[in-house]
Amino acid sequence: MAMPAAKPVTSIEELLALPEDGLRHELLDGEHVVTPSPTWGHQDLLARLYDVVRPAIVDRPELKLRWSPADIVLGPRTLVQPDLFVVRIDPAAPPANWTEAGIPVLAIEVLSPGTASRDRGKKRRLYQQAGVAEYWIVDPEQRLIERWRPEDTEPEVLREHLTWELEGTRLVTVEVGALF
Repeated sequence: MAMPAAKPVTSIEELLALPEDGLRHELLDGEHVVTPSPTWGHQDLLARLYDVVRPAIVDRPELKLRWSPADIVLGPRTLVQPDLFVVRIDPAAPPANWTEAGIPVLAIEVLSPGTASRDRGKKRRLYQQAGVAEYWIVDPEQRLIERWRPEDTEPEVLREHLTWELEGTRLVTVEVGALF
């Protein structure tokens, strides 16, 4: 006897109702995508990125650096799990949940073979449409970072230095080569 087909997940409510399975579930404009746990090298690179970005915002209580799993809602049919991200909060009234955290001012994705086309394609467009101020695609194989802003039609490809500014204030210069 054939197993009945699972009902497709097309809403944020359905996605959030799924049982915990240790995988990363996202909804990209109504499309349910599942990603396995990241590799050691992926997480190691994320730790180095965290160590670079965190000191840049430590004296900015309105900016919080976080990592996934996190249910970041970009729209009515879009919930993403960025590898690392920075959100702006009200320190006097911190968010009670991920929905209240709002749209990130910075989202960072480290590419892996299974996610590269999605991170550079659909996910990138969704971050841009939502108004994420900067989206960094970190490519460990090419040893570079692609920077996207909402109005960009092509990435800024950075192999040596990436200077992150927010509202005209320089927060940090990332030595790209030192990350890899």
